[in-house]
Amino acid sequence: MAEKKNALTMVVSEKHLEKTMAAMIMATTAAASGMETHMFFTFWGLNALKKGFSPKLRGMMSAGTGMMNAKMKKLGIATWSDLLSMAQESGVNLYACNTTLQLFGFKKDDLLDGVRIVGAAQMLKMASESSVQFFIG
Repeated sequence: MAEKKNALTMVVSEKHLEKTMAAMIMATTAAASGMETHMFFTFWGLNALKKGFSPKLRGMMSAGTGMMNAKMKKLGIATWSDLLSMAQESGVNLYACNTTLQLFGFKKDDLLDGVRIVGAAQMLKMASESSVQFFIG
């Protein structure tokens, strides 16, 4: 059996603040630790790669999103946009699921610059070669 790369491959299938923040914190930490880092966004998680996206807490808690963001800022915790910038600057690979892109009617122009569109087979290949795999959903 081939040795795995020092890499993290993560599937993100949710768009809510608590899920996207957890995923991005793990990804930026992995990249800062020298790991090759891949994030594959599918289903509702794909919204996180759209230009202008701002995650909200889920359900009735969405009303508290502003308070949560203010508390994070007060505590010096990076915001979603901070983490996204850090991820892009540190070489985290961002991938959009091709099937979800078609299903939701999104266009490549809807997505952030640098996002690559791949299918499940390519994501599975990356995951099989990575020493760490996560599913955030």
